[in-house]
This record gives sequence, C-alpha cells and structure tokens, in this order.
Amino acid sequence: MLDWLNALGQGLDIIMTWHRMALLWGGVLCGLALGILPGIGGVAGTALLLPFTYSMDPAAAMALLLGLAATTTHGDPISAIVLGAPGHAASAATALDGYPMTKRGEGARALGAAYMSALIGGLFGAVLMAVALPVVRPAILFIGSPELLALAVFGISMVAVLSGNAPLRGLTAACFGMMLAMIGSDPQTGTLRWTMDSLYLWEGLPLVPLTLGVFALPELCDLLVARTSVVQSGKMENNWKGLWRGCLDCYDHFWLNMRCSWIGSVIGAIPGISAAVIDWISYGHALKTEKEAQRTFGKGDVRGVIAAESATCSREGGALIPTIVFGVPGSAGMAILLGAFLMHGLVPGPDMLTKNLAITYSMVWSIAIANILGSGLCFLFSSQFAKLASLRYSLILPVVLCMVYIGAFEGKRQWGDLYSLLFFGVFAWAMKHFKWPRPPLVLGFILGGILERYMFISIQRYGVSWMWRPLVVVMFVMALLSLLRPFLQDVKAHGGLKGMLSDFHAPKLNSSQAFPVFMIVVFLVMMAEAMTWNFYARIIPTIVGSGALLFCTLSLCNDLFKSDVHKARSAEAAAKGEVDEKMHMDIGSNITHLSPTTIFLRGVIFFGWMVAFLISMALIGLIPTVPIFIIAFMRVEAKEPWSITLPMAIFMTFFIYFLFDWLLAIPWPGSFLGDFWPFWKEHIPSA
Repeated sequence: MLDWLNALGQGLDIIMTWHRMALLWGGVLCGLALGILPGIGGVAGTALLLPFTYSMDPAAAMALLLGLAATTTHGDPISAIVLGAPGHAASAATALDGYPMTKRGEGARALGAAYMSALIGGLFGAVLMAVALPVVRPAILFIGSPELLALAVFGISMVAVLSGNAPLRGLTAACFGMMLAMIGSDPQTGTLRWTMDSLYLWEGLPLVPLTLGVFALPELCDLLVARTSVVQSGKMENNWKGLWRGCLDCYDHFWLNMRCSWIGSVIGAIPGISAAVIDWISYGHALKTEKEAQRTFGKGDVRGVIAAESATCSREGGALIPTIVFGVPGSAGMAILLGAFLMHGLVPGPDMLTKNLAITYSMVWSIAIANILGSGLCFLFSSQFAKLASLRYSLILPVVLCMVYIGAFEGKRQWGDLYSLLFFGVFAWAMKHFKWPRPPLVLGFILGGILERYMFISIQRYGVSWMWRPLVVVMFVMALLSLLRPFLQDVKAHGGLKGMLSDFHAPKLNSSQAFPVFMIVVFLVMMAEAMTWNFYARIIPTIVGSGALLFCTLSLCNDLFKSDVHKARSAEAAAKGEVDEKMHMDIGSNITHLSPTTIFLRGVIFFGWMVAFLISMALIGLIPTVPIFIIAFMRVEAKEPWSITLPMAIFMTFFIYFLFDWLLAIPWPGSFLGDFWPFWKEHIPSA
C-alpha cells in the first residue's frame, strides 16, 4: 500500500511541472472547443493532436491528450441546454430537462448544475480509477460476453421509464432503433441487411447523423416555427445568480450525483459497451429512484441534468482502466490513446502497474486537474452562453445549421451522412408532434448491435449455460422488473385487470393514428425482406421486428378503442393533487398555440431550407454555400440588416475554412463545380 501511495505522490510531482501543466491547459482548451461543435467530438481532436506528441516525454503527451479527452464532454451541454440541440449522443439526455429549464428562463441554473455535476463526476471517475487500479484486474476478467449481453438487455429495459405515459410507443421506437442498428453486413454470415443496394449502408448507419437528426433538428425546426427566441430576455434570471443556484442544486442532490457518477465510471470501464448509453442508463436510474421524478422529469427538473452530466463526465476515468490494465480500449478515444501508449513505449499490462506506476498515476492526476480546469472555464463563460437563448431565431439558426451539417458529415464523411441527417430530422419531428418518445429510439439503436453481437458469441461459446451465470440472472431480473413496472402501474390505475379490459369503446379515428399505421407498414416491409435472408442473419431481426409489430399494433388499438373516461378521471385527480400524472418523456413543444396548418407549413419551410443547403452544396461545395445560405436565410426569413448579415456570413465562412478545412483537413463532399473544374482545366484548353 505504501508503494501505491508513494507512486500517487510521484505522479503529482510529474504532472506539476510548468511545461506539462501548459500542455494540459492546451488539451483542456482544445477539448472545450471541440465539445461545443456539434458532432466533432474528442476522437477527431485526439487524432489531430497525436502527431504533435512524437517529441514529448510520455507524461507530457498523456497530459495533452487526456486534457482534451477529459473535457470534451464539458462543452456538450451548451447547445443541448441553451438550444435543445445536443451536438453529441452523450448530451442528448441532458437536453430533456436542460432545454425546458432554459425556456422558462433558468438556462444559467441548468448550466451551473451541469458544470458542477460534471466536475464532481470527473473527479469521482479519477478517484475511482486511482483506487481500483490495484484490484480491478480480476473483476474485469470475470466479465464475459454473457455479462455484456445482460447489461445491454438491462439498458434496453430503460425504455420503460424513458417512455413516460406511452410504454407501448416507447417499446416500438426502441425496436425500430434496434432494427436500424442491424442495417448493413451481418457479422455472422456477411448477409447484406436492409442496405437498399447502397454502398453507404454496408457498414451500418453511423450514430452522429442519427443523433443530430433525432434531437437537434426537431428543436431547431420548432424554433423557426415559433419565429421567436428560445426565451424572452425579460424572463431570464440573473446569470450569476442562476449559476450559483445550479451549484447549490448539486449540493442538495449530492447522493444522486454520487450514484450516477458511480454508474458512469463502472459502465465506462466495461469494454464493448458504448459510452453513448451511459447517460441514458443514469437518467433512467434517477427517473426510477428520485421522489416525484415520474411527474417532473422531462419538464425542466434540475435532477435530470445532474444525473446525465455526472455519469457522462465520470466515464473517462473508468474507460482508462481497461486501456491501461489490459490494452483493451474502453472507448473510441481510448483506442487512439492506446496508440499513443505504444508510440511512447508504454506497454499496457503489468508494467503499467509496476515500473511505470508513477506515470499511470500522473494520468489520474491529469484527468482530475483537467476536470477542474474545464469546469472552471465553463463557469467563467456560462453567463455569455446563457444569453444565446435570448437571441432572435434568425441569428441563431443559420449558424447552428451550418455546424450541424458539418457535424453530421463526421459520421462516415459521405453524402449518405447528410441524407441520414435530413431523413431522421423529418422522422423525429413527426415523432415529437405525434407524442412518440424519441429517447427509446436512440437507446435501441445504440444497444441493438451490441445485443445481437454478444448474443451470438454467448450461444456459440457457452450454449445455454450462460443464462445461469449469477450476474446475468441478476441483470435479467432487473430488466424484467423495469419492463413490467409501467404495465403494473397501468393495471393499478384502472382498478385491476378487469377494469383495464372493460375500458374500451367503439373505434374513433383521428389524424394521430396515421403515424402508427405508417410504422406498421415500414415494419411489414422490413420483415418481408428479412424473410429472404440466411437463417442466422434473420433470426434476431425477425424477433425484434415481430415485437415492433406487436407493440405498434397494440398502441394503435389502444388509441382506436380506449375510452376517454379514464383519461378524464386521471387528469381531474392530478389537478387535485391526488395522483402523480405521468409525463410524455420528451422535450415539450412551445408551439401548441399555433394551428396545425401553420405548424406544418412552417415545418416545410424549415426542411426546405435544409434541402436548399444540400442542393447548393452539391453544386458549388460546402464552404461557398455557407455565406450564401446565411445571407439568404437572414434576409428572407427576418429581413435582418446588412450590417449584421454580412459580418456574420464572412466570419462563419472564415471560421469554418480555418478550423475544418485548414486545421482538421476534412475531405468535404464532392460537388458539381469541384468535379467539373479539373475536367475543364484538362480538356478545354487542349480543345
């Protein structure tokens, strides 16, 4: 034990030299900058900084890279809370409560709670890593494919609490997300599943454009439909007072912060489980365990922000553990960091826990100090971030949409990323306005591929005996209880099973039933194609598709035949405070005062701008499109003065060119002009 404490002190001495602290500062600044930009994330930043570490000593290189990795998630909450448009999957859960807080003038409070919980979570992850390193090896070796499968099943069960008062719709959305995750080449047989003869889909759909389309575009569309700012400046509380209130909220809910930080660190340490699912599991845990959560979450409850951010920011400490101990990266960023280890002569395994123990603990200190620096800088500028919510929509939308397009293109860097963004944007906007919860769709997509992969591995390796492993049994029981809980609550609310079965009437048609009918048709088409595949390629998609059809059909029948008597009785009781009314588990809409026709027409205008951006990009390229789009949008939509329009267009064009083209060297989508110009230069003069 004394050796470990001595190494901990040596690690602090190593990192506290001026040049390593300067590099740590540089990594923190890069991490915050990339975290704010939608879809870019820490993977691109880590890859960008890696060549600059060649001439550094190992501790200095790790300080730079871990400073970036530990703080990328600190920038995520800004767009999620202020605009309701999460730039990354890791901040999607934060938007569920952070954005409603902003709309009622408490954006600074939400940001304060997010940064303080991020600080606590990041420090917790670093401390857990320091404590766990001596004893973690046997625990990680115990976890095999059956345990990973059970964890994925438990994660899928979170749809029950993430669906609010529509569990059947949530289960349908989750199954659809799982089916989307199975698009591409089947890993078992090589069968191409639902690729529609598109090369882009052979390797599956990327997460980034799907997340941006599902969560960012619907909120941006509603902002244009409302044609106002997110919040009126008169409704905003004092920013510094709000930040302080957010910090006090973390103190008031300290144990929630601790529990969710534990969840983030532990799941982050498990290789093979996507980091994007951590905040959803943590949010679902808070939703099930916190008092009154079923009534207030999703409507601007600060506990939802705390739960999501503390888990998200604690995961880096956990993800570093298997990277150091086994050389198995716990995340995509850690995979690049593993390359940095080998480049600097650090071999993961026993050496990192013996002769290089001081360097290992310098990494722990790097993560801890980076979280302090990152949270401090975010606090410093949060008052300015909160003011973005009071800007006119015509000043926010053109800039954010340009960044969303660039972020979505980071999926595979193909045109298909932009088509996926647009498709899921339209689909998710319809989901939102037809009251279908969106979180289960993303959760199903994240876990669908994991579930299928570990299902086959477990069966091939263990037969059926894997189902009786202790941890698997515990996780399956917990998942079953999570899925049955909403059903049992519904039975109780109806006065028993008899009351539920008798609470029906003659069918009533309405426009909202068009969406489940559309989904049933989609499922039938997908199932029909699946029947032509190899047996092993279609078995899991068939099971999931059958469940989707069942849940969607039951939801449609429920809407067609369910009596309104129980709904009226529940609403009356909730108004009297006699029961807790369950919520629609999604970001609420602030455009309900408009007529459906107006909402539809303005929605068409929004997506028309999106299509126009794509057409211009296909003709002349992305960078020339940026100033044209910004000028056209600002002048046509709100007749903004040229004194504002031109400087904004020029600034954004040079910013995008410098950062993405010159610095990150992103290969932009091909365009007609870009492809035609080399042909012109080669052939026309010779003619």
